Amino acid sequence: MNRSEVIPSLVLSGYALGRIAAQDAGNEAPAAQWRVLSLLDQNGPRRVGELAAAARTTQPGMTRLIGGLERDGLVHRSPDPDDSRAIVVGITPDGSDALSAWRTEFRDTIAPRFIDLSDDDWAALTRAAEILAARTIADRTGESR
Repeated sequence: MNRSEVIPSLVLSGYALGRIAAQDAGNEAPAAQWRVLSLLDQNGPRRVGELAAAARTTQPGMTRLIGGLERDGLVHRSPDPDDSRAIVVGITPDGSDALSAWRTEFRDTIAPRFIDLSDDDWAALTRAAEILAARTIADRTGESR
């Protein structure tokens, strides 16, 4: 595989692993739910428009999703501390617990696909995960690279 193919392959493989884990676990919650809860967990409260942009969906679609998450007690809405006319969405303790349980379910479901990896392969995956995590810091902090 040449350099120009590596990043797209990692991204597409990551998406595929997410779909496989959800299907294998029988998790029927929409992937967007976990993306939003992850964004809120990593970045703190955000406006609906910011969440929609980060999740690459429409604001009306995000508003509907947030409504369902709020009904389920996974998120809450509150006044924006920087602009009293605006509302921000934050994750609740139940939302954090649900996200943690989903991550555990994801890990346990996908782990058998990697059981036969060598120590060298694990070292390569660990390094790749570290690099990818470092490259997403800009998204989490709002900085640009």
